[in-house]
Amino acid sequence: MALVTVCSSTVILISRPAAGDSISSAKAQAAAIEAELTAAQNRMSALSQQYDAAKSHLEAIDSGIASTKASITADLRQVSLDRKTLSKAAIDNYVTDGAAANTNPIFGNNNKTAGAATEYNEIAEGDLNLAVSTLHTAQSSLTTQEAHLQGQQSSAQAALNAEQAAVNANQEAINQQQSALNQENGQIASLVHAAQAAAAAQAARQTQTRLHSASFVDLSNAAPPPTAAGGEGAVQAAESQIGVPYVWGAESPKGSGDPGFDCSGLTAWSWGQVGVDLPHYSGAQMSDSTPVPLSDLQPGDLLFYGPGGSDHVAMYVGPGTMIEAPETGESVHITALRLGGDFVGAGRP
Repeated sequence: MALVTVCSSTVILISRPAAGDSISSAKAQAAAIEAELTAAQNRMSALSQQYDAAKSHLEAIDSGIASTKASITADLRQVSLDRKTLSKAAIDNYVTDGAAANTNPIFGNNNKTAGAATEYNEIAEGDLNLAVSTLHTAQSSLTTQEAHLQGQQSSAQAALNAEQAAVNANQEAINQQQSALNQENGQIASLVHAAQAAAAAQAARQTQTRLHSASFVDLSNAAPPPTAAGGEGAVQAAESQIGVPYVWGAESPKGSGDPGFDCSGLTAWSWGQVGVDLPHYSGAQMSDSTPVPLSDLQPGDLLFYGPGGSDHVAMYVGPGTMIEAPETGESVHITALRLGGDFVGAGRP
């Protein structure tokens, strides 16, 4: 009988830092737990097959034991039947004082049947003794066989119990891993929610700060003219308008009656301060500009968004920054360079 090796599964328990948990570390921990869960689930298939094999083996042994017991019972029944048949015939002849000879002549008292009766008795007794002897031999053999099968049955039952224990242990490991994974995913969700809430709060604070700062920007005095030429001067002009509110279609700097800029109004006005005329429309500004690769960006270059630059335009300030008049409720400000999403290219007036 083959010995079955039972593999144990251990739940991954990774200690979490007391503080400073991050979404990335939580995701890495969840991935480790999920990998162990997958391995345990894969082991379950093999363990189930081994359990089924052990169960089938035990059932075969049980069937052999039942067959052996049935053979012993059949032999006992046959010997008992033979004994009853012979005994009944003898008793009937005795009780009827030989009248049974009419149906069974071998039990008659006359000389003609005496020899036959003796011969019958010898044959019957011999056959019966032989049957009893054969029964004892068969019974001894079957008893030995049954004892052997009983030993095999004990071993097979132990193997089946071991396989069942392995299946149960692996299932418990799967349950624990699934619980740990669910807990970790819940932790990730909490971290993501907290990060989103923190980002939203930070954005709200920044918006409040910008609006607060804009409310104190003196828009009554005209900005000084740029001291540099070309793109550098255009950037100086644009920076002089920081805090001016976004107004759709507007191109009015500080010191005017109602200062305000939209995106293309800011870039057109800023370049106009260094002597370059641009149309007041971002798509037209892209058409009138010379395309510039991102590797060659210079201050004052225009950054376009949307098909043909039709959605928005901003001005490159320097590494990682740009200035823009973004949308209603905002004001002219310097922000991080955006080169993803609907960004379509850069141009130099």
